[in-house]
Amino acid sequence: MDPIIAGIAGLILILLLMSQRVPVALAMMSVGFVGLITLNSWPAALATLVTETWSTAIFYELTVIPFFVLMGNIASMCGMSRDLYTAANSWVGWMRGGLAHGTVLGCTGFAALSGSSVASALTIGRVALPEMARYGYDRKFAAGAVAAGGTLGILIPPSTGFVIYAILTEESIGRLFLAGVLPGILLAGMFMLTIFIQTTLQPAIGPSARRYTWREKRDSLARGLSIIFIIVVSIGGIYGGVFTPVEAAAVGAALALFFAARRKMVSPKMLGTVILNTVSTTTMIYFIIIGAAIFSPFLALTQIPESLAKALNAMELGPIVLLIIVLLAFIVLGTFLDGFAMMVLILPIVLPIIEQSQVPNFLELRPDSSDFKVWFGVIMVVILEMALISPPVGMNVFVVKGVAQDVPMRDIYLGILPFWVAMILCLAVLVAFPQISLLLPNTMLG
Repeated sequence: MDPIIAGIAGLILILLLMSQRVPVALAMMSVGFVGLITLNSWPAALATLVTETWSTAIFYELTVIPFFVLMGNIASMCGMSRDLYTAANSWVGWMRGGLAHGTVLGCTGFAALSGSSVASALTIGRVALPEMARYGYDRKFAAGAVAAGGTLGILIPPSTGFVIYAILTEESIGRLFLAGVLPGILLAGMFMLTIFIQTTLQPAIGPSARRYTWREKRDSLARGLSIIFIIVVSIGGIYGGVFTPVEAAAVGAALALFFAARRKMVSPKMLGTVILNTVSTTTMIYFIIIGAAIFSPFLALTQIPESLAKALNAMELGPIVLLIIVLLAFIVLGTFLDGFAMMVLILPIVLPIIEQSQVPNFLELRPDSSDFKVWFGVIMVVILEMALISPPVGMNVFVVKGVAQDVPMRDIYLGILPFWVAMILCLAVLVAFPQISLLLPNTMLG
């Protein structure tokens, strides 16, 4: 069989399997295995299945995932997320749209603990949405703020999106984590600017909440200091070169457990729930990585990435035009593909095309340098964030719908639209100024 035809058939089959709700990891694993048998041999396919599964399971740097997931689950179970939202609300809630600002700030802080957009949207949404409803916030506006704010979970480190990207591109997890800090803060700021503009134009959608006294502000901030301390120690430790990402994750999980014990929240039932949730999430991510590791050799044998790269180079598109086409393709794919599925399926095809084009030279980044892959990783994760709130698959939309069951899906999507535009603008800024993403990782390396 012609390799390119086999590759196209494999991609179509994966999409068909996913449309039938087959998990993306299983779809990639099955198609990759059968494809290797077709284009190579049964022994080669079997050897790939065994070696890639084993090497993924024992890959030391991947232990960052269960530790950070454990840290986020502990923080969620013992009420740290509520304290974080209350602290943010006490300082900005008195403003017009203040509770929405507090939601974004709360999601930003919780993102630095959970590494998961779904967890951020669910945990903060359970606290923020009833509070905004109590003060008469517009339902669309409130739902949009929670869904968009939750997406920060995979941009602000620790991020499962960066971990998967690092595995696919053999890039440093630590550099990618640090690269996400300033873009995450930038995007959070743009979300807050979006809230400010909306509430200035339509004051009724986000009325002011009550003012907290200075004592209440101080007390709420003191209760939130445990989260701030964990963030500073774990992420600051990576930046300062004190910890590797794995060590930082382990220290963060230990600190979360320590503060949970101080709050007298640790119990056999709580620990059982936390461990079960951690194992479930970790297993899902590991299976996605294994599926990608089996599918990638099959994709390489199809010669699709090389053929596309040659075809696009022959068209002599300018670097800006090519980059816009690639980004638009990812954004469109994100409307019907799960974000992680899109990354593991499309990244091995697109990255070689970008590397062989004039885009790196245009950005003044060498295509073979770590800087280029780190920058492109940030761009990829921002697009994954957009996928999380894009119809019809956007996972965060369904999470918000589960919390606010009285809000129609149409209203949630309308509420998200201004924040989606803010993401487009953020993406444009990160493309125009790559050093925003590279400042911290390059500073870390001296």
